[in-house]
Amino acid sequence: MKIDPLSILLNKDFKLDKNFYFISGNEISLIEKLSAIIIERYQKLENIYFKKIETIKDATDNLGLFESKKIYLIRNCKDIDEKIVNKFREQNNVFIFVQENSQKTKKIKNIFSKDKDSFLIDCYELDKNSKVKIINALLGFSNKELEKDLYWFLVEKLDNRYAFLENSLTKILELDQKDINFINIRKLLTIDNTGKDKVFFNIFKKNSEIVETYREKIVTNSDVNEFYYYCKFFCQLIIDSKNEDEYNKKIPIYLFREKSFFLDIYRRFNLKKKKLLLSLLLSSEEILRKENNLSLVFGLRFILSIKKIAIS
Repeated sequence: MKIDPLSILLNKDFKLDKNFYFISGNEISLIEKLSAIIIERYQKLENIYFKKIETIKDATDNLGLFESKKIYLIRNCKDIDEKIVNKFREQNNVFIFVQENSQKTKKIKNIFSKDKDSFLIDCYELDKNSKVKIINALLGFSNKELEKDLYWFLVEKLDNRYAFLENSLTKILELDQKDINFINIRKLLTIDNTGKDKVFFNIFKKNSEIVETYREKIVTNSDVNEFYYYCKFFCQLIIDSKNEDEYNKKIPIYLFREKSFFLDIYRRFNLKKKKLLLSLLLSSEEILRKENNLSLVFGLRFILSIKKIAIS
């Protein structure tokens, strides 16, 4: 049976009662985190023997005097088929397979997705909704609070890889409540504040000036991705706000110097233009999902497209 990795990650009471856990995907830190959580929770519940083995064929059913069952961590999925799964099902042990995605895993995933004694868990980089759930959970555990602007800033800026997100957010939540602010968070996250977001604020200048600033600030694919998320955040504020007063309240405090610009651009957007802006974001997200990275040319076209919609 296929399940969401966050079901286990964020729910301490999630029932772990399967013989087989196949954890796969391309997000290594999340794969490692889930396998560690499953092992830890089993060991807390019962007297269980843990062992790492190469393949499932290396598993034995010999229990020690005080052992109720064994839990195996297996990193090589060679030899797995329905016959092998059925054979080891009878042992009543726990088998955790960890495997990055490959052509070989497709057939194996199909076996575990249909098996009632199995959990199939796919681990990929976190999307916005997943980051929101994780941040909310960690905030709940810490009893700390974040200002609204700061909260959404972190949703955008924290890494899409679980281990990096958790590490950064843990550092932030270790601060005293009074010290959780934009200045300290930027220091902790070592956010590059070289002005990539400032390209957006030049949107009403001549195209030649926008191009010049863009080429100065955005030089790598990583820069494009960061720049895109800045722009997406600013565009989402426009789309989601029902009126100027609501929009004004949503402008992040740390951008107070740009407030007049934000109000100017919002006043240029009616419902029709908001729909065009949303369509641009959706098509851009589709490209990002397919390619994983955005090109330098894409980033320039993206900001010029926003300008075209705004001034039309």
